[in-house]
Amino acid sequence: MANFGIGTLGGVSIVLLAAVAENGVIGRDNAMPWRLKSDMQRFRALTMGKPVVMGRKTYVSIGQPLKGRTNIVVSRDRDFAAPGVIATHDLARALTVARGDALRSGADAIMVIGGTEVFAQTMPLADRLEITLVHARPQGDILFPPIDPAIWHEVRRSEHPPGAHDDAGFAFAVFERNSTRNCEKVAVR
Repeated sequence: MANFGIGTLGGVSIVLLAAVAENGVIGRDNAMPWRLKSDMQRFRALTMGKPVVMGRKTYVSIGQPLKGRTNIVVSRDRDFAAPGVIATHDLARALTVARGDALRSGADAIMVIGGTEVFAQTMPLADRLEITLVHARPQGDILFPPIDPAIWHEVRRSEHPPGAHDDAGFAFAVFERNSTRNCEKVAVR
């Protein structure tokens, strides 16, 4: 994979955005195992006007392109195509397309929104994690990769009780790379 990160993306950050249960679950049967309207509002605010990168299964679970965002879908299926999305066949190409889109539109970040394999491949390249920590332990078959405290540190958290249209309480948490890791990434220029 190409070397992406602060040093090569011209100031465009790579941000992973996910809602993660206490047991690491992010999905079940290609759907979210909870309803959190509050999180969906945050998701929309964080992604609007930015390129979003996702795997094909995540795109299928959403069912349509996200409005107001360039939708870039990674799929090994070379025949995959969908109206309103840019299909790529590998993550490096998806990030290159997203970077170009971000630079053209003045966006400061590429938002990676799932699924598990895309998260796992982009986590070593990411600058920030925007995580909704869902206070629940649902059964599921789709997991978020572990957040390694040797690499990531939490810089902000806000706790929220369940709202009128939320199945559980949650916290919005932001993780950034530990400073020694940031120095390594900048030095790669």
